[in-house]
Amino acid sequence: MEQTPQSPSLPPETIPADLAVEIRKLAHELGNALEIIVQTSYLLGTLGLKEPGADWLRMLDGGVNKAMDINVSLRDYIKTHTQP
Repeated sequence: MEQTPQSPSLPPETIPADLAVEIRKLAHELGNALEIIVQTSYLLGTLGLKEPGADWLRMLDGGVNKAMDINVSLRDYIKTHTQP
């Protein structure tokens, strides 16, 4: 089977520029909202919560870290799939 050569400068699927701008704005706003949660979680951690509160704080931290990782992946995906 013959493969069609692709341009090395463009990814296989390119997000239209206007759509990429809107997605970047949303990812940025999501990051801002997550930062508020991260800071609040940090402050709660300084209180020395007892169980079950300490468990809930660990669950919150785990969920926030996952959400932040997803947001970084989203931003990387957008950057990779848009024209410079």
